[in-house]
Amino acid sequence: MAQISVNNLTFYYDGSFDNIFENVSFSIDTNWKLGFIGRNGKGKTTFLNLLQGKYPYQGSISTTTLFDYFPYQISEHQMEIPAAEFMEELKAECEAWRVICELAELGESAEILYRPFRTLSPGERAKILLAVLFSGENDFLLIDEPTNHLDQDARENVKNYLASKKGFILVSHDRDLLDACIDHVLVLNRKTIEVQSSNFSSWWENKRRKDQFVLAENEKHQREIKKLKQAAMRTSGWAVQNEGTKIGFDPIKEHDRSKDTRAFIGAKTKKLQSRVKQMEKRIVREIEEKEGLLQDLERPSELKLVPLAHYKNTLVTIKDYALQYAGAANPVFTDVTFTIHNGEQIALCGKNGCGKSTLIKMILQKAGWFNPGMVISEKGVRETAPGLVISYVGQDTAGLKGDISTFCRKENLDQSLFCAILRQLDFERVQFFKNMEDYSDGQKKKVLLAASLLTPAHLYIWDEPLNYIDVFSRMQIENLLLEYQPTMLFVEHDIRFREKVATKTVEL
Repeated sequence: MAQISVNNLTFYYDGSFDNIFENVSFSIDTNWKLGFIGRNGKGKTTFLNLLQGKYPYQGSISTTTLFDYFPYQISEHQMEIPAAEFMEELKAECEAWRVICELAELGESAEILYRPFRTLSPGERAKILLAVLFSGENDFLLIDEPTNHLDQDARENVKNYLASKKGFILVSHDRDLLDACIDHVLVLNRKTIEVQSSNFSSWWENKRRKDQFVLAENEKHQREIKKLKQAAMRTSGWAVQNEGTKIGFDPIKEHDRSKDTRAFIGAKTKKLQSRVKQMEKRIVREIEEKEGLLQDLERPSELKLVPLAHYKNTLVTIKDYALQYAGAANPVFTDVTFTIHNGEQIALCGKNGCGKSTLIKMILQKAGWFNPGMVISEKGVRETAPGLVISYVGQDTAGLKGDISTFCRKENLDQSLFCAILRQLDFERVQFFKNMEDYSDGQKKKVLLAASLLTPAHLYIWDEPLNYIDVFSRMQIENLLLEYQPTMLFVEHDIRFREKVATKTVEL
């Protein structure tokens, strides 16, 4: 057991407009199972890289422990050969028997170590890399988004596996995974960093209650500020009125006054003005205290959506449908039957490689979107309603290049409205002046989601929309879909999102 002490850490990227960290201090224990939580772009992956000494920084990070990081970078050469041949390149002194034992805990056979890495599913690749990661001893492990692109079964395996381990930092936005695996949280708030002993749900409930208290305190401060301003205005008015009586008076109407009363009136006015200054100082203190209360408050903006109403109730019909890739021995799937009606939110589920994304692309092709780019034979019925307008979010964000203005022109989007949606998804204004290649993966995904939200459509098709999206934005999007109930077909492995949003589930 060792300590990792961070003192006055300050870091920014060269050419960046803002600091990622500024005078940050905290301590963590290497025996903890630590969940790392924060908004997209707040610096979670950056901090893991700082622990590994990848960037120069100001301040200090003190520890005696060694770090290892998931996911390992796999080269093009390694993609073509079995993992058994390059495991020691990933982790020094990695022993095959230890990796095989770890794979058994992940519910996977040793056979996948001897197949070319490229031929493995995303779940199989992730399990091999996790098995290599945990095959050593005494390392403190930095695990960055281990379940992205994994199907539900693979997620369950990884969740149960991590729950049995200790000594790691886990970056994840999957609430179910965090609750099962962690005993402490490290949270990047808006202005501060906190470390707390709890799982995600306990921390979130504590935060929700704290935010409610802060809002109540803020309202009390606002009332106090209003009263002080009114009192200051009254007292200031009296002082001005009193000051005006120092010189000149009517000896008949004001027979009790003389020139000698001028000093008395001046002293009285000075006292009133002093009271005004004291009130103004108190107002400033109240405002500063109010701002301090609100600095970490999470108040996600309410997103809006404008779904179109189609004159037909049935938008998509899939009946006794089967797909097979050209040259493949077996079909991808057979006998799939479902319909999408107005107002339904349908979750498309199944293992990695079962054909979910391919089926989505075939529906898009039928609606005139694009050719799926592969030779596929099909059987059965695949129909879409005439004039169907679709808003699509795919898995891939690699094509995002240039700045926001260029993207909006290309996609024919109103830039001011588009930026407003990004602001509601917690984009800082400074991000609008950066190239999208410099965005985090979560920020890139938010660009695609914002474009979809801004596009009125009869049907919204989202393929794994929440990969890399922070937990606060996930809850924002959940609330949006529950309020507006657009017609949707989506693939999403976040079980809590699926349980809340889906009105029907289709298993492939």
